[in-house]
Amino acid sequence: MLDVFITSRVRRKIIVVYAKYPDFKTHVRGLAKLIKEDPGNIQRELKRLEKVGFLSSEKQGNTKIYSTNKHFAIFKELQSIVIKSQQAQQQKAKRAVGDA
Repeated sequence: MLDVFITSRVRRKIIVVYAKYPDFKTHVRGLAKLIKEDPGNIQRELKRLEKVGFLSSEKQGNTKIYSTNKHFAIFKELQSIVIKSQQAQQQKAKRAVGDA
């Protein structure tokens, strides 16, 4: 369902992770490993999401650590959409299994 509104697959995966787990913090390579996407694409999307205010970052040595900006104007709404979207997917999958 989110794919209709957020067309970038990588951006969608990042938003789901950070909205679902608002205390999650990681660097580009850690996130790349988690969501199984190319670090270059992830870095580009992280920069975009930081620029609009959804994410914040801090330097730890030579590494940039990204975390959710819980004060982002529409954070609670976005989090709610992500959770509802995942619940709808789970219900759809259960129905498909039940029909088989």
